[in-house]
Amino acid sequence: MTAPYKPEDREKVVSKLPSALRRELKVRAAQLGIDIQDAVTEGLSAWRTTQDLPQVDTSGGGPFSTYLPVGMQGTIKADCKARAVSFAQGLAQAVQLWLDSHPATRRSPRPTGARRLIFGNQKGGVGKTATASGVAQALAEMGNRVCLVDFDPQGHLTKQLGFIHLPIDEPSLAKHMLGEARGEIRDLLIPIEDGCFGGRLFLLPGCKDAFLLDAKLATSRHVRVKETALEKALEPIEQMFDFIVIDCPPSLGYTMDTALYYARTRDDEDEGTSGIFIPVLAEDSSADAFDMLDEQIQDLSDDMDITIISLGFVVNMYDSRRGYIATSSLDQWKQIGDPPVVVVIPDQSEQRKAVRLKQPLLVYAPESEQADAMRTIALRVAA
Repeated sequence: MTAPYKPEDREKVVSKLPSALRRELKVRAAQLGIDIQDAVTEGLSAWRTTQDLPQVDTSGGGPFSTYLPVGMQGTIKADCKARAVSFAQGLAQAVQLWLDSHPATRRSPRPTGARRLIFGNQKGGVGKTATASGVAQALAEMGNRVCLVDFDPQGHLTKQLGFIHLPIDEPSLAKHMLGEARGEIRDLLIPIEDGCFGGRLFLLPGCKDAFLLDAKLATSRHVRVKETALEKALEPIEQMFDFIVIDCPPSLGYTMDTALYYARTRDDEDEGTSGIFIPVLAEDSSADAFDMLDEQIQDLSDDMDITIISLGFVVNMYDSRRGYIATSSLDQWKQIGDPPVVVVIPDQSEQRKAVRLKQPLLVYAPESEQADAMRTIALRVAA
């Protein structure tokens, strides 16, 4: 929709809005691909012509700022005075009115199955688990059905979300990949229950048997083509989900090959539908690690005659106060250009606290900058 004013003809407006309403506005705008400032502008325009709106509970409202067309704030304040309500109440009513008139779109299953996003870098400590988990949460928050796969033998993802590893003598993803499991892989899925995910987010937990996966893939007679093992294991659940998001191991072995092959562009897909995100830090060792990962991607692509799209860098735990090392390294990541830097995630405490409390980031700190960064990535891939 084209706005009836020039984007530059705006002024910043600061008010307060209940946290639940701020969050719902942010998510709904992302779902519909609408800029928040346009949503608020549209809501306020509708509010001006709508009478007898119910009061919104604005107690405990937090700071909220946006940009409105020049002069609109004064007009709305005059209308609020005429209606004997505060500007914060008028704004809250307008946001609620916009939400009520813009319901979330219902998604139908993709005929080609789930889109596949993997988060990989053989360097540890760069935030693969945090970003894979956060993006999966954001995608589910936006209305998508998402399966989050703990494919790292260390199982940090499973533990960080408050679950326990699958017993080593019971079925697991690794055993399904090797043809050694009984039962259905869908039986291993655990729902991550929270209102904002609405029953749309599931975890395929880790198991310590994944430490042996590389060696077994190299020798198992059950795996004819090693690179396809992960795809064959997850194929039965693909039609259940819009996205399958995988937290990859910090390695360059067969296990990583299976993840890269799984994220390839399939014959019936548009390029960029699936692929790999590469979490990195703003320092030199991440650059060295990327060079090795890039070689692995290119070698596998050439050997298998496939296309694996690098969807972008996620520069994690960034703090410009670290000086030249951080700022110059960030500049170098941006200068690569292809893949692009998708988002820079600040080094703040919310993610660490969420891990400590074994809560999803978007549940523990939904208004944090880190949560917004996860939504930025999600919005990019869900568009």
